[in-house]
Amino acid sequence: MVIAFQSKLFYREEINIKGVKNLMEETISLQDIFKTIKKRFFLIVCTTIAAIVISGIISFIFLTPIYQSSTQILVNQEKVDITTLNAQDIQTNLQLINTYNVIIKSPAILSKVIDDLGLDTTPTALNSKITVNNEQNSQVVNITVQDPDPKNAVDIANKTASVFQTEIKKLMKVDNVSILTPAFLPDNPTPVKPDPWLNMAIAAVVGLMIGIGLAFLIEYFDTTIKTEQDVEDFINLPILGLISPISDKDIKNTMAEVTIRRKR
Repeated sequence: MVIAFQSKLFYREEINIKGVKNLMEETISLQDIFKTIKKRFFLIVCTTIAAIVISGIISFIFLTPIYQSSTQILVNQEKVDITTLNAQDIQTNLQLINTYNVIIKSPAILSKVIDDLGLDTTPTALNSKITVNNEQNSQVVNITVQDPDPKNAVDIANKTASVFQTEIKKLMKVDNVSILTPAFLPDNPTPVKPDPWLNMAIAAVVGLMIGIGLAFLIEYFDTTIKTEQDVEDFINLPILGLISPISDKDIKNTMAEVTIRRKR
């Protein structure tokens, strides 16, 4: 029993020693990481700044600003007073909205918009600029247009709504569309994209990651021996002694002292 008890103690001590060794290895690993970051800090900073500058130049100079304009239309089952609608009418209208969303972006509507505005484009290209969606559980449909020209975005949004309001009478034999909020051109239109500051913030994070990655990559491929610890790791033997570096100034001072002593 005594032998078994001693073996258990030895086993526990061995486990504790292994745990301490693992902890030391993890600590050394973290120290190496911070040492590498500190050693290549200038590279990391330069990479981050370069990424921010490049992103800013591209965002402010090369990317075309895109402006957005929206109009809202109301879809009813038939042209009646809004105050007289009941729940069944509203449900029927909601079921028709998905059909209307497809019709708004169809060539039958967009070709008419192109002809009326005299646009130099195609229905397919114009379709990519228009987004149609409806408010949740409502009969209000939003027509959103994005274009490099803010005035052109406003004109396309309003013309699409008016053409749809007219053509839906011929296509589905109904008169159930009302324009709630027409699009308008503000005094100082602001582009919705690109967002230079957001792009620069993303570039800063990407540049930081690239800089840290380069720092560890350079450190990994750097096999030169610079310190006594590198020598010990390379030959896997303990260091018995060190020769301290001697500067030229110390050599001159030593030579001067030797000369003075010889003269004496």
